[in-house]
Amino acid sequence: MQAPAGREAEPEDGADRTPLLGESQPGTVPTCCSARYNLALLAFFGFFLLYALRVNLSVALVDMVETNTSLAKNTTSKVCPEHSSALNIPRNTTGKKYSWDADTQGWILGSFFYGYIITQIPGGYFARKIGGKLLLGFGILGTAVFTLFTPLAADLGVGYLIAVRALEGLGEGVTFPAMHAMWSSWAPPLERSKLLSISYAGAQLGTVVSLPLSGLICYYVNWIYVFYIFGALGVFWFLFWIWLVSDTPETHRRISPIEREYILSSLKDQLSTQKSVPWEPMLKSVPLWAIVVAHFSYNWTFYTLLTLLPTYMKEILRFDAQENGFLSALPYFGCWLCIIMSGQIADYLREKQNLSTVCVRKTFTIIGMIGPAVFLVAAGFIGCDYTLAVAFLTISTTLGGFCTSGFGINHLDIAPSYAGILLGITNSFATIPGMVGPVIAKSLTHHNTVGEWQTVFYIAASINLFGAIFFALFGSGEVQDWAVNGRHLHRN
Repeated sequence: MQAPAGREAEPEDGADRTPLLGESQPGTVPTCCSARYNLALLAFFGFFLLYALRVNLSVALVDMVETNTSLAKNTTSKVCPEHSSALNIPRNTTGKKYSWDADTQGWILGSFFYGYIITQIPGGYFARKIGGKLLLGFGILGTAVFTLFTPLAADLGVGYLIAVRALEGLGEGVTFPAMHAMWSSWAPPLERSKLLSISYAGAQLGTVVSLPLSGLICYYVNWIYVFYIFGALGVFWFLFWIWLVSDTPETHRRISPIEREYILSSLKDQLSTQKSVPWEPMLKSVPLWAIVVAHFSYNWTFYTLLTLLPTYMKEILRFDAQENGFLSALPYFGCWLCIIMSGQIADYLREKQNLSTVCVRKTFTIIGMIGPAVFLVAAGFIGCDYTLAVAFLTISTTLGGFCTSGFGINHLDIAPSYAGILLGITNSFATIPGMVGPVIAKSLTHHNTVGEWQTVFYIAASINLFGAIFFALFGSGEVQDWAVNGRHLHRN
């Protein structure tokens, strides 16, 4: 339902309505070639490269480490028989090998997040002050440049590699808060799920492409080119971003007048005019902490699989390097499809079926967290059935895509003006699993037995379940009163 232009949606009847859209209707404003969808597309490619830069080390590390390193701590399970493709193509063996045991590898994989967590809240704060365009652009550029230095750092020593990965994390840390801050000015309420799911789906597709492509590069060429190729692409993307993107519709040079008016009128009753940040009421907000818990819980499973799935494929299921890359990517291809589809479904349910925002966010979060927990546990109990193992892991990660249209964009529902800062807060807590998850998982899988990996999956599933229940109890879909100068409670 739509309230008359220039008035607030009436909350007295208890209905949970979408925020004002002004006089312009979505149907009268073209989507094809529009400025807001062009922004979503460029952001899509930006996050594509961002995750390609993040996960390529997970695959390259398998090829960087000597296979007989510290066998007492880093052994291959012999429970499952060797499983490799029929084609026996000679692989390139010129890549340099390093003597890093399982614990060292865990610290290398987790070091990225030590930098990543530092710039989350500052990223959201400065994105609100100076705009997200430069912050996101230079964040990805910095990550790309440090990726180009990764082979040199590895050659200098493990300490240098950990430092470079932490610096990459510093660059990436500002990107999601900056993007959320930009969408607070660009995304009409009834298009939030669609626009944000398009832009953030690039992260999953980046994982899909990077995992197998990195595996092929390692197999046929040399692992150093994994970092050179993706790093160079990141620099190339930065040039297009700076040229084509603007922080707000008002400053965009090529936006049509009708689209500018549509966006501005749809957001006029949701954005705060306060220049200061209401830190105290923000940090006391229960709906914010519901997102924090859900975000933390979801990321525990996500980062555990993201960093260690190639290792699980190699050490337990014993796929070769070529199959490893493709099969490790399959779950994220499913997740990418799910993110795109769930974004369309979520906005359809809100706009056409008049379902409340909070109902949609909670439903999608429950599906996206409990579903993965069930299939993740099941994956640990199917023994050496390769088909079922890959299928269960794929279904688990695919269902997680629902969370993007659940708690993932809930920051914009409860406080559009401070969405970047809110994401910085929730992502700071949600980065902790990336820091400690791989280290804990590696410490639990020294002998790479099926039982050890079952424990890893149990822990992740339990945390997921807790996060889903907490968000279902305390999540909200309404713009909070502290987010709009403390005067009104706007309903979505």
